[in-house]
Parts: sequence; C-alpha cells; structure tokens
Amino acid sequence: MKNKKYTKVETSLLANSKKAILAMQHLIAMFGATVLVPILTGFDPSVALFSAGLGTLIFHLCTKGKVPVFLGSSFAFIPLILTVKELYNGDLAYAQGGIVVAGLIYVVLSFLVKKIGVEKIQKVLSPQVVGPMIMVIGLNLIPTAFGMASENMAIAAVTLGIALLINFKSKGFIKQLSILIAVIAGYLVSMKLGIVNVDVVKDASLVALPAFRLPKFDIGAIAIIAPVVLAVFMEHLGDITTNGQVVGKNFIEDPGLNRTLLGDGLATMAAALIGGPANTTYGENTGVLALTKNYDPSILRLTAIFAIALGLVSKVGAVLTTIPTAVMGGISLMLFSMISLIGVKTIKNSKVEFNIRNIVVMGVILILGLGSGIIEKKFGVSIGIPINETVKITGLSFAAIVGIALNLILNRK
Repeated sequence: MKNKKYTKVETSLLANSKKAILAMQHLIAMFGATVLVPILTGFDPSVALFSAGLGTLIFHLCTKGKVPVFLGSSFAFIPLILTVKELYNGDLAYAQGGIVVAGLIYVVLSFLVKKIGVEKIQKVLSPQVVGPMIMVIGLNLIPTAFGMASENMAIAAVTLGIALLINFKSKGFIKQLSILIAVIAGYLVSMKLGIVNVDVVKDASLVALPAFRLPKFDIGAIAIIAPVVLAVFMEHLGDITTNGQVVGKNFIEDPGLNRTLLGDGLATMAAALIGGPANTTYGENTGVLALTKNYDPSILRLTAIFAIALGLVSKVGAVLTTIPTAVMGGISLMLFSMISLIGVKTIKNSKVEFNIRNIVVMGVILILGLGSGIIEKKFGVSIGIPINETVKITGLSFAAIVGIALNLILNRK
C-alpha cells in the first residue's frame, strides 16, 4: 500500500511539473508583446504583467474555465494612448480612464450578443468568412516577427531551426516543449556571442511592488479611446474563432461569445483601474496551443499566476527582458505561420465550395486585410471606415466587416 501511495504522489508531482513547464512556455510566448506595449506607451511593465495575469483569471472565471486563452497587452490601443498622453501632458491616468470606458462598452456588447443569439451570429460567420479572417491575422503578424528576427538573422535562424526540428522529429512531452527548448538554446547562443545584457538582472531588486495607479476620467480622453472597441471587436471574434479551430471546439457557442466578450471587457477594466494597458486575447499563445496540441485551460491559468508573480519578482522579470529580440522573432515566425495555416485548414475541413461567390468573398477579405496597410504605406491612402478624427476601422476589422456584408449579399439564399 505504501508503494502504491508513493506512486500516486509521484505521478501527481510529475503531472504538476509538466503543467508548470508548459505554463512557462506560454509565459515566454506572451512576454515580449505584453511588455512591449508598456515600453512603447509609458505604462509600467510590471503593472502590465500583473494586470495581464489578473485579466486572464477574470476571463477564465467568466468563461467557466473552458477557453484556453491568455490575455496580454493590446496593440490596438497604442496610437490612441500616445495621443491622449500628448494631449494631457504625459498623464497616462487619463488614458486609463478611456480604457476603463472601452472595457465597459465591451461588457455592454456582451449583453447585446446574448440577446441577439449565437445562432444568428454563426450564420453570419460562415467558413468562407472565418477562414480568410484567421489567415489575415497570422499573415499580418509575420512582418512583425520578421522585423524582430532581422535584428540578428543568425540567432533567429538557430532558434527557429531548433523549434522546427524538435516539432517535426520529436514525440510526446519533448515535442510540446519545442518553443521553450528553442528559446533557451537561442538565449545560450546569444550569451556566448555576448549580446545578452546581464547587468539588468544584477541591478534589479528581488521583490518590488508594481507602481499601481488609479485612472482619471475626462470626456476628451474617453472620446479618443472608447471608439476603438468597434475596431477590436472583430479582432476578438477572430481570436476566439481561431482558438476554437485549434482546439476543435466552438467557443462562440459554448461558453458563448457573450461570455468571452464579458471576460475581455472586465479584464480590460481591471487592468486600467490599477494602471495597466488594455487586455486582449493573444495569438502567440494560440500558436503555442497549435504546436503543443495540449489544450488544458488550467495551464493558461497557471501562466496567469506566473505573470502576476513576475509583476512582483523583479529578478525573474529582468531575466526575461534580457531575451534578445531576434530569439523571440525566430519563435514568432513559427507561431504566426501556424495561425495562418489554421485559416487554410478551416476552409479545407469545412469543405467550402469554391464557386465564384465564395471566391469573391474570400478574395476580398484577403486583399483588404493584407493590402490596406501596403496601400497606406505606398500611396498614403488609408482604406477604412472613419469613426472620428483619430480612429478608423482598417485592416482585419475593415476586411471582416466588408467580407461579412458581401457574403450575406452573395450567399443570401
């Protein structure tokens, strides 16, 4: 009996150890982007990590713990935060107030979605619309990953090569750790080449309380930031759909789009109330799910706890900030490519008929989603729907709106 008991304890410890390692892998995948947003805007990175972890736990509570996502800092809010920062003499508390209201609008939208019903939403979100949307999400992120990798292509190539080798040649738990192993290998090579600044780790204190700050509310700041919700709604829809396609479940139906919106809104409000940027579901972590084939939501909750701890333990956070951009770029190239392939699989597995109507719908989404940014950069013409003087629905959001409308018209029967 004693041996049997010991075996059970040992098995439990092994299982928990595996969960902890997989959670660390998710933490590394989200870390770069989550910390980059506060670095670009002026928010405190430790608060951003803390609020990302807190927001993720809130999201899982709202979605009955069924959806394996991590919520990190949202890039969509960056230009608006910087605008408010400039108008209000660098006081980011006013930007927080705008973000709180944006989160509240998300909450209101969640109740509207519940009233309208999921069935009507699913009729609108047919595979010929959803598949290209997912492809646009991944393909639009690839240039960002390539830009990160270009800081040191050799390091990025080593990191990416090791991740691909493990992913294609290994099996079981080692295969699930392909990202973590590749990042460690890339980090060690970087250290050998002398491009890792360890002074940051030496100078960091062991434990430090993040610089929490309350928001300030002003109608001007709210008017600048709040309308962005109309643009990021489609991003949320795309991310939740992508996550469901990866896991093989329909999260729009169960636990319901209203619950995922509620979780996102409350998480964003909680982040802004303590001094953090807006939260959003992360494609990087969906990419990790696609690679590891481990969809246990409790692993993401453990990642959230680690993120909160990182916000408090400065030394550990400092170590992660020393990971070279090229290393994260190499890994991100694989993660974002995986998302794009999921879009292709969605079209294939749903057996979408390649008639002229569906080809037009898919083509328009891809052209608008991928081409609007190129047109703006090359010709200075911004394609989209203006909301106010500052905000315009462009890129994926604009492509999705046009694609959905076009599909309803062409496939109305």
